[in-house]
Parts: sequence; structure tokens; C-alpha cells
Amino acid sequence: MQEITLKARAKINLTLDVTGKQPNGYHTVCMIMQNLSLCDTIYIKRIDKPVIRVKSNLEWLPTDERNLAYRGAELLKNTFPIKEGVFIYLDKKIPVAAGLAGGSANCAAVLVGMNKLFHLGLSKRSLMKLGLQLGADIPYCILQGTALAEGIGEKLTPITSGCPFCYVLLAKPNISISTASVYQNLCLDKIKKHPDTKQMLLQMQQKNIDEMGKLLCNVLETVTISKYHEIALLKQKMLSFGAKGTLMSGSGSTVFGLFTEKQKAIEAERSIKKEFGLRDVFVTEIWNKKQQKKERVRNG
Repeated sequence: MQEITLKARAKINLTLDVTGKQPNGYHTVCMIMQNLSLCDTIYIKRIDKPVIRVKSNLEWLPTDERNLAYRGAELLKNTFPIKEGVFIYLDKKIPVAAGLAGGSANCAAVLVGMNKLFHLGLSKRSLMKLGLQLGADIPYCILQGTALAEGIGEKLTPITSGCPFCYVLLAKPNISISTASVYQNLCLDKIKKHPDTKQMLLQMQQKNIDEMGKLLCNVLETVTISKYHEIALLKQKMLSFGAKGTLMSGSGSTVFGLFTEKQKAIEAERSIKKEFGLRDVFVTEIWNKKQQKKERVRNG
């Protein structure tokens, strides 16, 4: 095998709770993570020259050590006796720096792809352990599907019942939010509402999207909504078009809404694009376990 093409899927957080802070400054979390159909396409090819070359359809995107896909390839080349090089092409569809784990998903795809291309024989667990060196979301992006994440995000428990199918509207405001800044400004003792993660898992198992919508909760919104009112406005707009619930994903700035009717999601997409003047607004879907199994069969 000389080349491989993989999908790197966006993720959302159905719940996100911050449970404490470690001495090293890292925050501990408890959150439910879920993949979406929205994805980047990652093409990886073996090349004779022992270098890493990364290109993207986004001309402004860094393609050197600042890019997680590059760093993933570099990590494998430095860890294992890989004498050849790789050419990586990132066809980006996931908005960048949006709380959707696009960069982490790209890195995960590179780790998985190079493991196959160079016959490294690494298990998924081993790849997840390696990926953690580069980012807390990368192990989940290797695991994929529906999962409960704890610790700093690296302790993952797959949710076998998965998440019920529904349509997901994504809208990324024209603002830039620093993840580090959000966590630095989070006051744990002032958080009044925490996610009911156990109840969310129960409603997911019962495929009750109406109740799931009511249970969506992200404690990081206590920081972002006070500074960026547009996040609250986007949530209200989605609800007015029939979203069962809305939430900011991760540390932001993307807002998502869960819809059971595709047409309502499309109508909300059109209205938000027009009213807010946003480019990154998409209707996508929950990517469930059945779809994951079908892709595994196709990819061998």
C-alpha cells in the first residue's frame, strides 16, 4: 500500500463539566463526545525522500510544525524506524479553531493512516496513547463514535448504545476564542448548573432527543456568553426554528442545535447566514455506530 485516504470527523460535546484542576494546571473534565458526518478528507502517500510535506485546500493554513497533522507524522517518524517520507493533503471542511476538534481529528487520521501504510502494527490503544502526547482530544478522535471522556479528556469509555440519529446545525461566529483563556477565566466555585451526565446517557439510550435537548450543558459557556453575546443570540435563533436544544461545543466558538426535522434545520441555516452574516453554517448529522461499522468494512 502506497497511499490511503481517510475521513477526519468533527465532534461536538453533548455535555461538558469541569470537575477540578490538577497541580500542573490542567483541568479535569467529564463530558460526552459525539462525532458528526461533517469531516475533512485526509490523503496520505509514501514518498522516497525522508521528509514530511503537508498541503491543504486552505492556503493560509500552517503546514509545518504548527499543524497537528504534521506533528503526528513527525511523532511516528521519530518513534519508529520509518526511513521514507510522507505527503499529506488536508481537504478541510471542518471550521478551524471552532471547538469541533478539526486539528485533532486530522492528527488522528494521520496516525491511523501511517500505522497502516508503514505496517507498524500498533493497536488502537497504542495509537491513542501516542496521540495523547500531542493533544487531549486526539485519543477520542482515534476511538470515534460516542464516548464518555474523563480525566483531562484521555480516559474514554465507549457508549455502546450510541447517540440517536438527528440533524445537527452548526454555526461558527466571526470571533476567535482562546481555549486557554476560557479555562483561565473559569470560576469553578461560581458554576451554578452542572451537566446531569448520567441522565443524558439514559435519555440517549432511550433515544429521547427531546429530553436530550433539555439536558445539553457546557459549563464553559459561563465564561464565553458573558463576553460574546453572539453565542447566546445564535442559541436563541436555533431554538426559534425548532431546535430541541442548543449548546456551544467545547471551548467555542461554534454553536450547535439538535433538530429532528431536516427542513427546519435548513431554514435555520438560511436565516442565520443572512441575519448574522456567517460563512461557516452547516447542516450535518450525528455519525453513529452503524455508520462506523460500514466504513470499517469498506476500508478493510
